[in-house]
This record gives sequence, C-alpha cells and structure tokens, in this order.
Amino acid sequence: MVFADRSDAGRRLAAALLPYRTKRPVVLALPRGGVPVAAEVARALAAPLDLVLVRKIGLPWQPELAIGAVVDGAEPVIVRNEEIIAHEGVGEAEFQRVCRRELAEIERRRARYLGARERAEIAGRVVIVVDDGIATGATVKAALRAIRRREPAQLVLAVPVAPPEAVAELRPEVDDLVCLEMPERFGALGHFYRDFGQLGDEEVIATLARFPVRPPSPA
Repeated sequence: MVFADRSDAGRRLAAALLPYRTKRPVVLALPRGGVPVAAEVARALAAPLDLVLVRKIGLPWQPELAIGAVVDGAEPVIVRNEEIIAHEGVGEAEFQRVCRRELAEIERRRARYLGARERAEIAGRVVIVVDDGIATGATVKAALRAIRRREPAQLVLAVPVAPPEAVAELRPEVDDLVCLEMPERFGALGHFYRDFGQLGDEEVIATLARFPVRPPSPA
C-alpha cells in the first residue's frame, strides 16, 4: 500500500480505528509528521487531539541512527539502544550531551506548539498514539513508556506502516496495536508515501487550532 500523503494515511488508519469511537478516546500525535495523520483519526473518532513531545537521540556522527529517545515531562523518560551504543562506542558524556540538546528542542516545541493550550486528560482514558510510520521504534517506545506512567485505561498504538520486527518489539508496550502495512522489505519511510514533504511548525500549530481539547459549547 502506498499512501497519497499523511492525510490519506490518516483517513485509512481512522477507518481501522472506528470501533474506538464509542470509547471516547484521546488521540496523541508525535510531531511533526504524525500530526496530520492523527488529525484525521481525531476527526473520525470525534476525539480531542494533543501531542506527545519526544525526540530521537541520534548517533553524533550519524544523526539518523537512533541510539535512544527522550520524552518531555516532569521526569523525562529516556530509552537507550544499548546495542548500538556499545557497537558504536558512544561514551556516556556524549550520550548525555545529545540528550540535553534534544530536551532543549522539546522545550522549544512545547512553547511554540502548545503555549497556554489546555492539555488532554490521560489518566483513566483510552489513549491512541499516532505517528506517520515507524522505522526503528526507539522514539515511539519512549513515548509509549512515558504515556503509560500517566495511567491511561488503555494504550493503543496506531501507524500506517512499520517493519514487522518493530511491530513485534512494540506490541508488549501497548494494549492494542494497529498497523496497516508491515512490509518485509522496508527501506525508508518516505517510500510508502507519494507526498512525504517535511512539515513546518506553522502547519502543526494550525492543525492543533482546529482541534481544541474541549470543543466550544454550542450557542
């Protein structure tokens, strides 16, 4: 399956998640790429949309290779990929330096995207975490563990596409996992989208503005 763009992927994903509509879920997007996908899910499920702010900790000399991930919070959740850290000989000081840099970017995004926006209530709710796809799974795993600490009633991961090994690794982290495509030959995530352009901050802000946590009361 090739998706036209992230919105198309979101609509297809929403169709698979329709049974959750009656459970009054909360939809959490991983910015930036997960936001337009999650917006379509939130629309179809009549659910509030919020963000989970997570950043990959990249190998210093090959930033696209994840050696871990960090999630925002009073006590940031850090997930480490010890196998790659050991293989690449990354020292603890270097790991912490990159981690601090990514935490600073999380803080920038929180101020830019959310400001004084009300946050969605997580405890006791069905929470659906949405991204535009998964490569290694390190970033999503960190996000899921951070959300689990906030005691949702049920935690669901929903993505359009991911490699089977990443799905297998993430399945124990959630109560349900919905993935439309699990190709054996994965390659780059962008191969599964005809339009996989980068999203800017303004697009994230505009999307969130269309999905307030509490819809306005009818006049």
